[in-house]
Amino acid sequence: MKKISSLCVFCGSRAGDDPAHAAAARALGEEMAKRRIRLVYGGGRIGLMGIVAQAVSDAGGQVTGVIPDFLMHLEVGNTQAGELIITESMHTRKAKMFELSDAMIVMPGGIGTLDEAFEIITWKQLRQHSKPIVLVDINGYWNPFQALVASIVEGGFAHAKVTELYTVVDNVADIFPALAAAPEPDPVVLTSHL
Repeated sequence: MKKISSLCVFCGSRAGDDPAHAAAARALGEEMAKRRIRLVYGGGRIGLMGIVAQAVSDAGGQVTGVIPDFLMHLEVGNTQAGELIITESMHTRKAKMFELSDAMIVMPGGIGTLDEAFEIITWKQLRQHSKPIVLVDINGYWNPFQALVASIVEGGFAHAKVTELYTVVDNVADIFPALAAAPEPDPVVLTSHL
């Protein structure tokens, strides 16, 4: 795969109850700045979003936030860390984040993070992109997600290779090797439906 110069990080607008999630977001931001990889994220300065953006910024890295106008005040748009792009809607926000990124990282988060994860994985299934997607499974956070996908496959609603559309890692240290080793999507994940 090509060299990664920008990473989209989907994550929560809340930090969650487990301090390991905030620590992982901070470590990811520091590592991205060290590697000179630009952060593309949801544009807020609260929750894990704010932590990863602040970590990149504090370490001298580049940050691009993308936030819809109606969320500027709800998610407290981050005007202090790098560039902030304001979009018209959630749809245009996700499209812009995708456009600006070479790969996607999905940290723990809420319903919005799940929406982003499923949408970007679905786009890959539909062969709209082949960018690597890595879910960071801090303390088993993504176990229910993996169980749901397994249930979808077992129920005959997806091909077993759908699980190859993304990689799950247990910690920040494994993210960059996973990005480098990400396989190309197998066409069967789409063609098996046709």
